[in-house]
Amino acid sequence: MAIPNYTYLKLKMPSPHGVITVGTSFKRAYECEVECYSHAAAIVASGELTTLREVVTKETPDAKKSTESFELAKGSREDLVDPRGTEGKMMRIGTMLSSK
Repeated sequence: MAIPNYTYLKLKMPSPHGVITVGTSFKRAYECEVECYSHAAAIVASGELTTLREVVTKETPDAKKSTESFELAKGSREDLVDPRGTEGKMMRIGTMLSSK
């Protein structure tokens, strides 16, 4: 049987000895709103984290795994970084670039 008035931040409810009025300040109402928002954000984040843990694979990627199956994009070629060097490091160059 309580009647909230959000404009004035008052809550009125009947009692055996008259009306009980409970009030607060706008500052306290704002603090409660911020606290409520952080609780809601934490709940949503924990739910998303649980979902992500189910989706993400359990295996760790192998950094030493060969990437030899990689195919060059159309319009690119491979050249040696240093043609006179013995390291054999390669670079990929786009052949369809504009003159600008």
